[in-house]
Amino acid sequence: MNLYSIDTELFKLDGGAMFGVVPKSIWQKLNPADENNLCTWAMRCLLIEDGNRLILIDNGIGDKQDAKFLSHYYLHGNDSLNASLAKYGFHRDDITDVFLTHLHFDHCGGSIIRKGEQLVPAFKNAIYWSNEQHWKWATEPNDREKASFLRENILPIKESGQLKMIDAPSASNREQLIPFTENIKVRFVYGHTDAMMLPFISYHGKTIVYMADLLPATAHIPIAYIMSYDMFPLTTMNEKKSFLNEALANDYILFFEHDHQNECCNLKMTDRGIRSDATFKLNQLGTKV
Repeated sequence: MNLYSIDTELFKLDGGAMFGVVPKSIWQKLNPADENNLCTWAMRCLLIEDGNRLILIDNGIGDKQDAKFLSHYYLHGNDSLNASLAKYGFHRDDITDVFLTHLHFDHCGGSIIRKGEQLVPAFKNAIYWSNEQHWKWATEPNDREKASFLRENILPIKESGQLKMIDAPSASNREQLIPFTENIKVRFVYGHTDAMMLPFISYHGKTIVYMADLLPATAHIPIAYIMSYDMFPLTTMNEKKSFLNEALANDYILFFEHDHQNECCNLKMTDRGIRSDATFKLNQLGTKV
């Protein structure tokens, strides 16, 4: 098995929205805002080469939206999905599986591209993976969250015939890990959005967890640091508490999708609670495992 960090573009989001009730006087030390109160965030994907499968976890915002939409997010940086794949000798046509943690536009927008007047899968040879509960949540969205679920990102996946679903755990055993491959299991979480999926990857005797939006960045490790985007913030807090205790006890490595400064970290206990310990890049894992 080989793991590759796939950087797509950087973008900007409102700092207050990203840190919720935490005052700016505190969070700006962690991710300083510009003159418009916007902070820079990554859209970092993970590519897993596992036997004859090449699995891409999430795929960024994409480029098919109009200029007005994209202007709200100030896309910048020198990376792109295609260039990052090419850096490791891969092409989007090589992808066998696209694992979508959830269907917010900054996680799944690269799933679909425009081909003339048509919207078609960007990964023509891949199976796209979601789950029934989240799919229904995204395609029948509530008023608060519907701006994050863009139909043009989502519906063409199903129309292509390339969509498959991962079975969710029972309501009485939500923390159960669901097998995806021999080396990847899935934890479902429900605070940020309904039935978001977190991959747990077994790699050289360690567990690497792709954090998606349960922990967007190292700055979100303190329990009270909850995004205003979260649909059920108290659920997020409880999920964070449970996960962080589990991660500390089992020495998990956390892989961050939105932290533009830190790709990975492990954890330590401090007098303020669980916090990040060492931070490092994915390609340094050979010295960490």
